[in-house]
Amino acid sequence: MANKNVKVGLVQLSCSGDVAENMKKTIVGIREAAAKGAQVVVLQELFRSLYFCDVEDYENFNLAEVIPGPSTDTLGEIAKELGVVIVASLFEKRAEGLYHNTTAVLDADGSYLGKYRKMHIPDDPGYYEKFYFTPGDLGYKVFKTKFATIGVLICWDQWYPEAARITALKGADFLVYPTAIGWAKSQDDATNDEQYGAWQTIQRSHAVANGIPVVSVNRTGEEAEMQFWGGSFVANPFGRVVYKAPHLEEEIHVEELDLTGSDRYRTHWPFLRDRRIDSYEPITKRFLDED
Repeated sequence: MANKNVKVGLVQLSCSGDVAENMKKTIVGIREAAAKGAQVVVLQELFRSLYFCDVEDYENFNLAEVIPGPSTDTLGEIAKELGVVIVASLFEKRAEGLYHNTTAVLDADGSYLGKYRKMHIPDDPGYYEKFYFTPGDLGYKVFKTKFATIGVLICWDQWYPEAARITALKGADFLVYPTAIGWAKSQDDATNDEQYGAWQTIQRSHAVANGIPVVSVNRTGEEAEMQFWGGSFVANPFGRVVYKAPHLEEEIHVEELDLTGSDRYRTHWPFLRDRRIDSYEPITKRFLDED
């Protein structure tokens, strides 16, 4: 099998309350990644603004936009100019009173390939996403871009092996997770380390179970009572971390993925071959209560 490599750019940034400035800063990051050889550029979750879900505030709905719309138009022009694929997380206004946490994909010719709407919506202190977002109804998605078939999931999705498995089964060459997650400033270092370790470990397990690379791009910087923990990373098809960004600093990094590695790992560790699909019906139940 001929080598099939793709260079993926991770854009880990801090954000401000100025939407226009955040877009400008992100475009600078995209350009830097492209200059470093990126063919696919992955942006962090909701990069256009501060992470507004730390509070329930009706004014924040004004941050939403239609998709495709102004941001995808702008990013499509950048994608075409630079010849790169852009994976962009946006706050989607679908209709009056109906909103989604959505990621759009722009191909290397600037064309809009479609969108994925976040399926798993959290509701926790500092992450009041159920106030803003309707759960996705487009199903799990892959996008056939110029350089690779990309499986797109978003943040809270990353804790669910079912989401990773279904996306992988749809033919993803690798999974991407635009993310916004951080530490409460009141936490101690041991709790911080445990939380980051769990976050990275669960995503590495998706790489192992499905035999494909995982790319996770988180934001950094302090916002309200949260220190976003950065730590964006890339895992190979057996879960080995091949790149990890710093926690408290902005970082633009390009990592080359060897997509032919998936066949080797899947052949030697044939998890897909040995799946007992005839026995998995109970997974569709909320909980298996005893009779």
